Amino acid sequence: MKRNIVNINESRCDGCGLCIPNCAEGALQIIDGKARLISDLFCDGLGACLGYCPQDAITIEERESEPYDERKVMDYIIKGGRNVIAAHLNHLYAHKELAYLQQAIEYLEALKIEVPMELYKSEKKIESGCPGNKATEIEVGNASIGNKENRTSMLKHWPIQLHLINPLAIHYQGADVLLAADCCAFSAGDFHSNFLAGKSLAIACPKLDSGKEIYLKKLSSMVEEANIKSLTVMIMEVPCCRGLLQLAQQAINLSGKTIPLKVIMLSIRGEVLMEEEI
Repeated sequence: MKRNIVNINESRCDGCGLCIPNCAEGALQIIDGKARLISDLFCDGLGACLGYCPQDAITIEERESEPYDERKVMDYIIKGGRNVIAAHLNHLYAHKELAYLQQAIEYLEALKIEVPMELYKSEKKIESGCPGNKATEIEVGNASIGNKENRTSMLKHWPIQLHLINPLAIHYQGADVLLAADCCAFSAGDFHSNFLAGKSLAIACPKLDSGKEIYLKKLSSMVEEANIKSLTVMIMEVPCCRGLLQLAQQAINLSGKTIPLKVIMLSIRGEVLMEEEI
C-alpha cells in the first residue's frame, strides 16, 4: 500500500532544526548537520513540519511503505551511517518499540554491521516534539488516588487521543482496544473498572474533531498492521456519536481483515443502553 511520507532534500537542508519540534511523532532528528527521517514508523505523512523549513527542503512523497517492515526501513537507515543507525535504535528504544528494535538488531547482525548497543541501552531518551505526545507505558494499579474505592486507574499507556497516538505502538500490538467517545468516561462512573480494564484505549469526538480521514487510516493500521484482537466502540446515546462506530466499521473493511467488533451505548447518565456484537 502506498502512503505519504516526508522526504528531505539534503542539499537544501542547512540543519537549522526548526522542523524538529513541529514533528509530533518525533520522526525527525538533526544528525551530522542535516535533518533526518529516523523511521517511517513515526511519520504520519501529514507534513506538519513543512511550513517550518526556511529552505523548503522538506516535501511529501507518496511511496510504498505499508505494511510496516522494520527490515525495509533498515535498508534506508544504514545508508546514513553509524550515527543514523544509533539514532534509529534510540528512537525505537525511547518509544518502547522493543519488537521492532529486536528486528533492527537482527538485521544489523545478519549483515555484520556493528550494533551501537551502548547508545540505545543508555538511559538517555530522545526527546522531540511535544512531551505530552511521547508514548508512555503506565503500570496499572499505581495510579490510585487516596483511599476511596473505585479510584484506581486502568489506563495502561499515554497518549490516548486518536490524533496523537501511534497506531503501531507496542501497547496496541495484539491488544483488545477500546475506542471511546470523549464524553463516555465522564458519564460512566465505573468506566475504568468495568470497561477499560485489560484494554488499550483511544478516544475521539466524532462531532467536533477534524481530520476524520486521519482517524480512518489510524484505525485501519491498528487492525491491519498492529493486529489488534478486538475493537470495542463506546458511544453516547446522542445521534452524532454514531459516527465513531461508522469509522470503526469502515476501518475494519478497509483493512481487509475480520475482527470482533462490539458497540456499547451509554445514556447521558452513564447507564448502558445497548451492548452488542456487530
